[in-house]
Amino acid sequence: MRHWRSRGAIAWLLWPASLVFGVMVFLRRLFFRLRLFKSHSAGIPVIVVGNLTAGGSGKTPLVLRVAEILKEHGWKPGIVSRGYLGSAQQPRAATIAADPAEVGDEPILLARRSGCPVWVAPERIAACRALRAENPECNVIVTDDGLQHYALRRDIEICVVDGRGFGNGFLQPAGPLREPRSRLRSVDAVVVHGAKGVQGYAMTLEGDQLVRMTDARALRPAKSFAGQRVHAVAGIGDPKRFFLQLARFGIKLVPHPFPDHHAFRAEDFAFGDSDPVVMTEKDAVKCKRIVAGLQVQFWVFPVSASLDPAFERWLLEKLGGSKAA
Repeated sequence: MRHWRSRGAIAWLLWPASLVFGVMVFLRRLFFRLRLFKSHSAGIPVIVVGNLTAGGSGKTPLVLRVAEILKEHGWKPGIVSRGYLGSAQQPRAATIAADPAEVGDEPILLARRSGCPVWVAPERIAACRALRAENPECNVIVTDDGLQHYALRRDIEICVVDGRGFGNGFLQPAGPLREPRSRLRSVDAVVVHGAKGVQGYAMTLEGDQLVRMTDARALRPAKSFAGQRVHAVAGIGDPKRFFLQLARFGIKLVPHPFPDHHAFRAEDFAFGDSDPVVMTEKDAVKCKRIVAGLQVQFWVFPVSASLDPAFERWLLEKLGGSKAA
């Protein structure tokens, strides 16, 4: 109880700074709408998948599902990302052989799972241009995050709201919000990932197999670990979500939550025993080299987004009617 009171007191102390942040957010968006700040078109339809809160909310699985839907219906999508925490300052292709330290962890996962060209750059319009130059057949772009990146014009905005909702409802730094909740009224679609009291298309993350990190051919049903003690490692926006997914299979979890996009080191896995370790796909991208010499089995739990069927119909209809299309 004391912990929550302390957090609440800190939030109220930071509230004046949040007011300033809110004014800046309002003015920035207004200036883009009035064209006082310049925005750029990618020349083809752009679908932005983002959220209002800081941290992960299930955007990457949704981007993968959106790309899959588009490919199933004859589109040739490319994917663009900021490459969060990556060092690349110029547009770079994110491939399965790329270094996560340069392009970020999520872009490599997107490249491996989607089969689409994936490019990263601090300025998303630069990534779009580089992607199109190398892949002229691409006729639609999906951006992983970027709802607040107004310098890139978009045809469709999709906002994900996860089980954490909107936190204490404050803008940063007093709360988790990048933009006020009212921003939901201006997006084209809201995808609800475990959130309560929010209207939108329902999404769940599903998976039932574990993959050996050092050998993708080695698969085991997750339920085969039932009753076994396992170290569960997650450096994502909501580690609890990952732990609950594994717990449903009857696995005896020892949870190890880390901050989102955590830069793992070998000592992070010094648990003092030989019990197997299970982690998310996003974390595994960064850890393959780190765990190669450790005498412990490392497993990955891949998940895929399952969406309300009405979302697919809406997306294709909306995309087909977009001006860029």
